[in-house]
Amino acid sequence: MSQLAVIFDMDGVIADTNPTHNIAWRKFLDRYKIVPTEDDLQNHMYGKHNSYILNYFLKRELLTEELLRLQFEKEALFRELYTSIVQPLPGLLAFLADLNKNGVKTGIATSAPVENLEMMVAQIPFLNEVMSSMLSEKDVSNHKPHPEVYLKSAERLGVLPSQCVVFEDSVSGVNAGLAAGMRVVGVTTSHTSDELPPCSAYISDYTTLSFKFIQQLMNQHVSINS
Repeated sequence: MSQLAVIFDMDGVIADTNPTHNIAWRKFLDRYKIVPTEDDLQNHMYGKHNSYILNYFLKRELLTEELLRLQFEKEALFRELYTSIVQPLPGLLAFLADLNKNGVKTGIATSAPVENLEMMVAQIPFLNEVMSSMLSEKDVSNHKPHPEVYLKSAERLGVLPSQCVVFEDSVSGVNAGLAAGMRVVGVTTSHTSDELPPCSAYISDYTTLSFKFIQQLMNQHVSINS
């Protein structure tokens, strides 16, 4: 049995949800007469926790009850838009099957609400078969870029952080994986490789990936691209 683990963020990594999150956020902000700029989206939305996004766009610190209500409102809108069109990134399921066949433990570590994670798993049932750990925002006290979700994932998977590979698409997510002492693969669905912190490798999808990719990643110290 391999003592390796591969941990995936969800949005932009399991599936390219960000275009739908973008639409959901625009619809949500429109309800409150807020028009975001592209700079707002790039620097204050993608990869950020909802609490940060809401405080930023509403320009005030929200109290807990209102914050929870607004977060639920936005995420319910996202699920309404996305549930019927869920599709994993190309090659993901074959990659997961190959990791599973080779004894690599896998998990999901997302800052999204548990309802979003449950929706994703319901629409991609294979995730439930291969993932040995699935954590959402309810499972941590500190959100990315804090490494808590990745450290807790490694603990649940029974693997040292140094033996974990993280797949992430956001700046805060990459920083969380690096802070956890893990190798990080940047998924360029939301940002270009130049926009992300330095990663061990960069991919656009999983079509060329296999267990061998993870082996090579763990055995080398230079960046590779796929």
